[in-house]
Order: sequence, then C-alpha cells, then structure tokens
Amino acid sequence: MLTRLQIIWNTDPTLRRVIANSGRLFSGNAISAALGLLQGILAFRLIGDVQWGLTTTAVVFATNVNRLLSFRMNEVVVQRLGAALANGEKDKGLAAVKAAMLIETATSIVAFLAVVVLTPWAALTFGKDPQSAPLFLLYGLIVLGNITTESSTGVLQVLRRFDVITRINIIQSVVTFGIVLYAFLAQRGILEIMLALTAGKIINGLGLTFFSLRQMHQSFGVDWLKTPLRNLPDPRGMFGFMLNTNLNGTVYLFTRDMTPLFVATLLSTREVAYFRIAQSLINLIMLPLDPLIGPTYAEISRTVALKEWDATRRLLRRISLLTASLVFAVGGGLALTGWFLLPLMYGPKGAPAYPILLILLIGYGFANIFQWNRPLFLALGKPGYPMLVALLVGLVELIAIFTLVPQFGSLALAAILSANFVVSIGIIVWRGLAEIRRRATL
Repeated sequence: MLTRLQIIWNTDPTLRRVIANSGRLFSGNAISAALGLLQGILAFRLIGDVQWGLTTTAVVFATNVNRLLSFRMNEVVVQRLGAALANGEKDKGLAAVKAAMLIETATSIVAFLAVVVLTPWAALTFGKDPQSAPLFLLYGLIVLGNITTESSTGVLQVLRRFDVITRINIIQSVVTFGIVLYAFLAQRGILEIMLALTAGKIINGLGLTFFSLRQMHQSFGVDWLKTPLRNLPDPRGMFGFMLNTNLNGTVYLFTRDMTPLFVATLLSTREVAYFRIAQSLINLIMLPLDPLIGPTYAEISRTVALKEWDATRRLLRRISLLTASLVFAVGGGLALTGWFLLPLMYGPKGAPAYPILLILLIGYGFANIFQWNRPLFLALGKPGYPMLVALLVGLVELIAIFTLVPQFGSLALAAILSANFVVSIGIIVWRGLAEIRRRATL
C-alpha cells in the first residue's frame, strides 16, 4: 500500500495540493487535539463525571440551536465563490460572499435570542437542574462570537489561506487550555471550565471573521463590499442550495449531533461524560483526516465545475485509500490500547467509556474513509440527495433510540449511531459514484 501511495503522490498534482493544504490545517489540529485531550483529562479529574457531562450538555445545546438556524454558509461560499473564480466571474462570487455574510449575521442574532429563551427549559430537561441555567446561557455567548464564522471559513478555504485557519485554531486552543490549567491548579470549579470553553470559541469566531475580511480586501480590493447584490448569480438556485444545506444540517443534528442530549434525557449526565471521553479519543482518528475535508471539497468543486470527471473519480479514490490507511492504523491502535489508556488518563471512573469507544470506532471509521460523500453532492449541485438519505435512515435511528436506549443503555446508543453512519454514507457514496459515471457519458 505504501508503494502505491508513493506512485500516486508523484503523479497526481491535485492530490498533492489537497495534502499540502491539509498539512497546514493538520499542524494546528494536532496542537489543538493534544491540548483538548489534556484539558479534558484535567477538567474530568477536577469536576468529576457528572459535572463534566453537564458542561458537554450545555455546549451541545447552544451549538445545536445555532446549527438548527444555520445555512452552513461555508459550503455555500465554497461552492459559489469557488465556481465563480474558476470560470472568471469574480463579481458573481463577491456578491455571493456578501449575501452569505449578511444572511449569516441575521440568523446568528436570531439563534442567540433562541438560546436565551430556551435556556431555562434546557437546564431543567438536559441538565436535570434549573440552577444550571447560567452555564447554558454563558456558553450561548459563542453564537454572537461566531456571527460570520461559516462564511469566513468558506472564504479562507477558497482563497487557500489554510495557514490563517491553523493559526487561529492554535490560539484559541492555547487560551482554552490555559484557563483550564489554571482552574485545575487553583482547584476551581465548573464555572471556570465553562469560561474556558466559551472564551476559546469566541476567539476562534472573531479571529476568522477579522482575517477573512482582511483577505477579501487584499484579494479583491477594499470596494468588494460595494458589489451590488444584483450581481448574485441565480439567486433562486443559491437560496435553494442554502435551504437544502440547512435541512441537511437539521437532519444530521437530530440523528447524529444530538447524541449527548439524548443521553442526558434518556439516561444521565454521567453517561454523557462517558460518550465525550470516547469521542475525544476518536478525535485522534479524525485529527489527520478532518483537515482533508475543506481542501478536498475545494478541489472537488473545481474539477466538477470544469467537468473533469476522470480527475474527480481519481481524487475520490485516492483520498479514500489514504484515509483508510490512517483509519486502520490509528483506530486499531485505540482498540488495542483503549482498555489501558482510559483508566490511566481519566482515572477508574473513565473505564466505562471503553466499550462505547469500540462500537463508535466502526461508524466513525467508515464515515472518515468516505468523508467526501456529501461534499461531492454539494459540488454536483444536488445537496438534496444526502439529506433525503440521512432523513430516511435517521427516522429509523430515532425510533430505535427511543425504543432501545432506555432499556439497554449507552452501548445500544453507540451501536445505533454507528449503524447510521455505515448505512447512510454507504448509500450516498454508491449514488454519488453512479452520478459521476452518468455525467461522464453525456
């Protein structure tokens, strides 16, 4: 396999460009992941499993309210700006960026108001304690701090300023870890842990906004904001794309990202802590793979816009070969050593997370090998198909969760979640490759 990868590397400039851009993100993600793992260990040992699960619940609640109202503008910007620049239609791309930032600002304000209104209910339903409401509201401030984060990320991805994204990621991780370390050494409590998480996210959001605007000024001049919105190409198509990405995000929110809230509701915040521990180790798999997503999407969008179908197929095949080798190496190592690592790092209370880890490795491993499944359909201008598949499979998943989890616990939830990944992504991958073959024959 190594010999084959070496041959591919030497003969494929597109893959080299993806890996080069991913490498810039990987360096930042490696530092952030290491600091995140350490701060999680310190926080867990400081405040215990129940309160660590409570912080996770508050984080997921605010994040998901924001995502519920989000149009995933990074995908809109990459698709619109990337295609416009590839076809020499700069003004159309600038109008798309302007529209995306204005819409994201408005939806972020609405999302923050929703967090404020829903906080008392969330504290009682998920936190199991009305007195935890200030923690939910505190983390809710990240919604305003990330007021144009998605659009800004999309801009930096298209302009290939992955180095900027990396630096901001490192800075926010260092700040978060610094506050958690202080809380641990000073033997503080859950409030300081939540302050650390909130500060890091706000730094990340404001940093991305500032540098994306600066990059737009440098690349297109200070008057780019004066680009009239009437230059927006196919407004109906763009808003349809946005609606589909929002609906798709909503489906994923309820079928994948709501897991900690389901655990908190059906089981306990202690069980939430075990899920968070397992997922923090799974992030070691995603560490080298997550940076591939943005550059891969950008390259898929470019090759699809130019109708280079052979190049698209070759890119997808080679990305999967690369990611599979990493998944089996890192995932296998975690499966073999997790039983020992978890109690060592988190103490005896961390041991129940190991069987959850083993089950989740199956689903997350499969998802990461084919991480290009949805970006492919976005580039093809068919965002609705992944949403439809995710919706149908997700409905079955939700029925299984509320039927089986109260009786069989967190292991059943982990198995249901992994099955969702394998079935839904498998269908999307099969249909995406068939669509490429169809278009290549036209």
